[in-house]
Amino acid sequence: MQEYIDFARNNFLIVAGFIGVLGFIIKTELSRMSRTYKQIGVNEAVMLLNKDNTVVLDVREDKEIQGGIIKGAQHITLGNLTSKVSTIGKNKQGPVLVYCRSGSRSGHACQQLTKAGYEDVSNLAGGILAWEAANLPVAKR
Repeated sequence: MQEYIDFARNNFLIVAGFIGVLGFIIKTELSRMSRTYKQIGVNEAVMLLNKDNTVVLDVREDKEIQGGIIKGAQHITLGNLTSKVSTIGKNKQGPVLVYCRSGSRSGHACQQLTKAGYEDVSNLAGGILAWEAANLPVAKR
């Protein structure tokens, strides 16, 4: 046991870095396990879109949607989502698919939607980039 203590004293930065990385991994895994929305891939998203009552939400910035959006998607920027959450859909039990460019901002939007009472919220993993990489169609605005 003494050799571990000596190692920690002599290599403080290595030990501190290890503890920091370990803490980050634990925090990430705990948040992943406790999230209240689903993370889905492109194939699952297509199946979800085939349901008539699915609400599709694009949370990218205005300048990002010039390349196109998923057909039928509502566009509300992440910054405006809190004030416009009531315009998304009246049925809070129905499916909602949220996407952004890469899937990060839409994860934050999914958290906001679940806090607002939406029950079936899904985040498109990889965002519109994954959608386009799968050669799926986008509608031009």
